[in-house]
Amino acid sequence: MKVSTKYFKADMLAGMVVFLVALPLCLGIAVASGAPPFAGIITGVIGGIAVGYMSNSNVSVSGPAAGLIAIILVAITDLGYQTFLSAVVIAGLIQLVLGLAKAGGISSYFPTSVIEGMLVAIGIIIIKKELPHAIGYDLDHQGDYFYYSIFDDKNYLADLIHSFNYAHAGSIIIALVSILVIIAFNKVPALKKIKAIPGALVAVVAGILLNELFAVALPDFVVKDEHLVLLPIATSFTEFTNQFTAPSVEGFLNMKAWIVGITIAIVASIETLLCLEAGDKMDPLKRFSSANKELTAQGIGNMLAGLIGGLPMTSVIVRTSANINAGAKTKLAAIAHGVFLLLAVLAIPGLLNKIPMASLAAILIMIGLKLASVKTFKHMWHNGMQQFIPFIVTVIAVVFTDLLKGVGIGLVVSIYFILKGNMKLAYFFKKEKHHAGETIHIDLAQEVSFLNKAAIKQTLAHLPNNCTVVINAANTVYIDYDVLEMIKDYMNFGSKDKNISVILQDFKDEYKMQDYASNHVTN
Repeated sequence: MKVSTKYFKADMLAGMVVFLVALPLCLGIAVASGAPPFAGIITGVIGGIAVGYMSNSNVSVSGPAAGLIAIILVAITDLGYQTFLSAVVIAGLIQLVLGLAKAGGISSYFPTSVIEGMLVAIGIIIIKKELPHAIGYDLDHQGDYFYYSIFDDKNYLADLIHSFNYAHAGSIIIALVSILVIIAFNKVPALKKIKAIPGALVAVVAGILLNELFAVALPDFVVKDEHLVLLPIATSFTEFTNQFTAPSVEGFLNMKAWIVGITIAIVASIETLLCLEAGDKMDPLKRFSSANKELTAQGIGNMLAGLIGGLPMTSVIVRTSANINAGAKTKLAAIAHGVFLLLAVLAIPGLLNKIPMASLAAILIMIGLKLASVKTFKHMWHNGMQQFIPFIVTVIAVVFTDLLKGVGIGLVVSIYFILKGNMKLAYFFKKEKHHAGETIHIDLAQEVSFLNKAAIKQTLAHLPNNCTVVINAANTVYIDYDVLEMIKDYMNFGSKDKNISVILQDFKDEYKMQDYASNHVTN
């Protein structure tokens, strides 16, 4: 697919910002998954360059995701790394088949309230997980935050307060300065006009310079190596190539590897489709992406990653959010971030290892605040309870469980309101005076499904004695068989008990309702 260069400068700068955010996340997820740190870089490069090029999305960014950490950790322990890589290739193959089979349409069925709730929850989790890093207490950086359980840190508030005992003044200063820089570039009119230099990039540069200044003037404030980006450095070409690993051929015949592959394919596909939908909603140009092409691209990306020693990937909401916030307009930004990752590994690992994690934490905290803004809560509240309740349930569920469980709970609540709404919309009910008594009109909607059966049945059951009811199907295109059978039963039995006359109006001949009318049918 052709890559647009219309927004070349904006996309390249956005790619640089996403690269700075993605670099430590790629390393952190790899370490948390029990894989070599370089495996995360491999996936980041492929997710940026290969998937970025093949994807139909203009703003989505792919890479290793924390939502797969638990699966990867168990799989590597049980299967060994090379057999695990076979499972990654298998997962990619399954995703490729799903994309070609056009199974990506499932993403269209995620309600807006659930997507909005997922975004807000991720924003809250980002802030929550980055606060310790911002004060220099970042011993277990988790990455993209998709895998998150309240049981992992149920004493979080107490732990956060306790972490201030280990807070580092230098990290706090760097984080605060970085946040102020980003706010200034977002709020100060003169700085907002400088589109060529994103605030996040300036924040990172400020963090490096501050730490260098501390080294000269305030040694006690220096941020140590464990709180800086840690990129593996190869001292020779052989050492660099040795970081790549091929999958085990025998692994493709291992049933456990196939089970892991299927699991990864399902989880990664769902997370990708959710992120794709969310990315389209955040896209300032409001473009739509093909879910089927995204699954195909992800499948090819995972196959490539598995073949050379990388982790499985998904479309990642944190990087996508950073991409959009940095001003990305086309897929060139995602591709550029992958190129920057590759160049960084090859050319400047030493310089990148000077970036304080506190600066990156500041960038992510600002992204989290934008995702979980008060405006979003107000907007959903004004949309009514049918939108707000699924939204707030999704927020709470994702924060206190994980992405997939939380979205699942939100979908269940949303479906309840959808079903409730459909039951009300099945027909229009009105009363009017009639010279022979009371006449009640029930005008059926364009489509009447089995979901509407209970509501119509309830209405018929509560009609007054000795009345006339007119059931009008003039505007109806489809009536479910169960609803037709219920109306027939009512005409044969239910209406006679109350001496109710039933008039069927404009029912199609194929419904064969004529023989059941207690009085007559008007066509």
